[in-house]
Amino acid sequence: MLLPTLKKDSQFGGLFFAILILSSSIVYGQNSRSVSVIGVGDMMLGTNYPSKVYLPSNGGLDLLSDVRAILTDADVTFGNMEGTMFDGEGTPKTCRDSSKCYVFRSPASYVRHFDDAGFDVVSIANNHSGDFGLSGRKGTKAVLKNAGISFAGLEGTDETAIFERNGLKFGFCAFAPNSGTCDLRKLARAKAIVASLDTICDIVIVSFHGGAEGADHQHVTKQTEIFLGEDRGNVNAFAHAVIDAGADIVFGHGPHVTRAIELYKDRFIAYSLGNFCTYGRFSLSGPAGIAPIIKVYTNEKGEFEKGEITAIYQQKTHGPKIDPQKRVIAKVKELTRTDFPDSGLEISTEGLISKH
Repeated sequence: MLLPTLKKDSQFGGLFFAILILSSSIVYGQNSRSVSVIGVGDMMLGTNYPSKVYLPSNGGLDLLSDVRAILTDADVTFGNMEGTMFDGEGTPKTCRDSSKCYVFRSPASYVRHFDDAGFDVVSIANNHSGDFGLSGRKGTKAVLKNAGISFAGLEGTDETAIFERNGLKFGFCAFAPNSGTCDLRKLARAKAIVASLDTICDIVIVSFHGGAEGADHQHVTKQTEIFLGEDRGNVNAFAHAVIDAGADIVFGHGPHVTRAIELYKDRFIAYSLGNFCTYGRFSLSGPAGIAPIIKVYTNEKGEFEKGEITAIYQQKTHGPKIDPQKRVIAKVKELTRTDFPDSGLEISTEGLISKH
């Protein structure tokens, strides 16, 4: 189409240029609002089972102090809650090999640490959510509800959560390959849950706890992963399936190490966010001791705009601290380049994530 020749300072020319600028800003999304969502990995703030010696000093008040300012600076902040958080007794699970059996129960008062750090929503779909049976799950859910923290991940009872922040409606669902949780291996059911959220929410966030564990399993194989004889799912197939169904952001965890990130259909995937705040009972040696805080920016449709990685590290005696060496940023770059060379993402040495 040929545009009329008009002077910008003429009456009609000024009107034409004003309309042109306004149209361009609408077409290219310059007036679109950015949405920020933070994701972190596994969280277990200390356990009083089998002994109170596994609780942090000072009631855990300092566990998240080094990263609180980062976590509170987002529209939504998410993490995976390993274990239970309640003051009841319950029945602790038993294991065939007690030396490899870990059972987690944090005091109910510890929920204030999540609240103070700005957590809006947590996953309870993992292998430790049933550590104290049905009473442990009921008690944990009551504690989270009283604190105003949303949650999801239990099959048949708590499959989704919907909450509003800053005028937007967020939908959340969580999956794992463990008994009583929404099963990440049942892709048709997972897609149906996501699709139902997509019809009523602006942004849909999906969490999964899956994949093999440890330093030997940092890569996304794009196949079904078997660990200790258990089917831990095909996390690549799962992530793509839920985005096909309407998910906008996918946060993975479970391997206890960091994995690659990917952009699929303009939606962001983190395949494992590692150990974020796991006091006392988790192995933190080597790659298990470093992890990312990932902040994802999308538009109001959930399409990826940019991201930021903050590198943290842990030791047995303290919670997450900022890592001046930025080790996990280099690791995410390496794994993403290897596992998803065509992911469409660039990661700077400072942790800025952008599209090619």
